[in-house]
Amino acid sequence: MNRQASIFYGKVLLFGEYSILFNSKGLTIPYTHFTGQLSFINDDKYTDYEFAVQSNHQLREFLEYLRDLDSREELPCEIDFPMMEKNLEEGMYFESSIPQGYGIGSSGALVASIYDRFAINRIEASEKISGEDINKLRLIFASLESLFHGKSSGIDPLNCYLQHPLLIHSREEITITGIPRSKFENEGVIFLVDTGKIGKTGPLVNHFLEQMRFKEYENLFKTDYIPYVNQCISDILNGNMKSFFESLEVVSRFQLQHFTNMIPHNFMEAWRWGLDSGKFQLKLCGSGGGGFLLGFTTNYPAARKYFAELQHEVIPVYKSAQ
Repeated sequence: MNRQASIFYGKVLLFGEYSILFNSKGLTIPYTHFTGQLSFINDDKYTDYEFAVQSNHQLREFLEYLRDLDSREELPCEIDFPMMEKNLEEGMYFESSIPQGYGIGSSGALVASIYDRFAINRIEASEKISGEDINKLRLIFASLESLFHGKSSGIDPLNCYLQHPLLIHSREEITITGIPRSKFENEGVIFLVDTGKIGKTGPLVNHFLEQMRFKEYENLFKTDYIPYVNQCISDILNGNMKSFFESLEVVSRFQLQHFTNMIPHNFMEAWRWGLDSGKFQLKLCGSGGGGFLLGFTTNYPAARKYFAELQHEVIPVYKSAQ
């Protein structure tokens, strides 16, 4: 097998965090700013040696997890175990610039890379892939990624593997889509803000599910939040940017009021200032609690200047056509 492995990107879930658990739509895009690739310790790489050794150890644990699934006849695809073991003995590790615990697909890219390299008779990534094969891949990836998340939807590695924006109609129906860049008007930019701390998905999801047990919160979430998430997705895909930013403001204000546990405390003021000034709007990127926040603006210079004064890094994700 060729030692040169494919490169996989991170991903950004633009819309759908928490709400896709209750049948909202979702929209996720590959993010080329961060990449991951299987490599070898003895190759001419600049990765820290200790990181590479630790990654190799993690991949050995992944191999044992896959073998355990196989022994229980629960492995959803055929894996070339001898080749994977041979490569690990040769020093294979996951060379990655995708930060862990930031909600942008570090484990998804790793899983996609393992499937791409070692799956026998794998389903090929293609822009023309059928809906049936997309769902087969999602189920495969959900099983493989469960080592890292306890329970995975499979959507993160699916996005990393297909490397196209994905529209999540439901967990069983996912299609490749596109965002009309030419209609993302003026100085329109989607950006990430680094909160400087790692988020922990499990406790936040558990807290949210506990909240949803209260009928009043559940009704509020389903009637005052999910329709606007769906509207944001519809508007951005159709290029209806005025309506998009109106719906986005509702989503952002809802999260500020009702997702306080998921928003780092030192970003509450910035979140509120962006909404009240009209300079930008923030929302969670993934489960929250740290990692990145997502920002949307039609005045990127103003947003960048604001966060620069707070000494927080801003990274563009998606820009309008200039």
